[in-house]
Amino acid sequence: MVEKLDKDMIAAMKNKEKDKLTVIRMVKASLKQEQIDHKKEINDELLIDVVNKQIKMRKDSITEFEKGGRNDLIEKTQYEIDILMNYLPEQLSKEEVLKIIEDIFDNVKPEGQKDMGKVMKEAQTKLKGKADMKEVSTIIREKLK
Repeated sequence: MVEKLDKDMIAAMKNKEKDKLTVIRMVKASLKQEQIDHKKEINDELLIDVVNKQIKMRKDSITEFEKGGRNDLIEKTQYEIDILMNYLPEQLSKEEVLKIIEDIFDNVKPEGQKDMGKVMKEAQTKLKGKADMKEVSTIIREKLK
């Protein structure tokens, strides 16, 4: 994935895709910052973490833009999210996510809201980067009621 990011950056430069290039450079800068701040090696796992954070920030921005009626910014931000999605593993369908959550519940056997942390920890290891963790958290919270 990291190599793909580099190749896409070069291709965006050659094709003069300014918006795509800006997004890729932002991801690369965030990757470098994470490497420096947390002394982590740049690898696919770190890339997935950074891209997930970038997508989450943009989704939050879209929510704010909707409140303000800024459709121009919503479209631009959605375009950036679409670019970022290329650097995540294949996203699982809702049915696949529900099946994995069922398996986690069978293994962990939670007894209520107090076990939310245990279930989420297991879900993080199995679903990180493959599903929207906010959505996963909501599903788990509903099942724990």
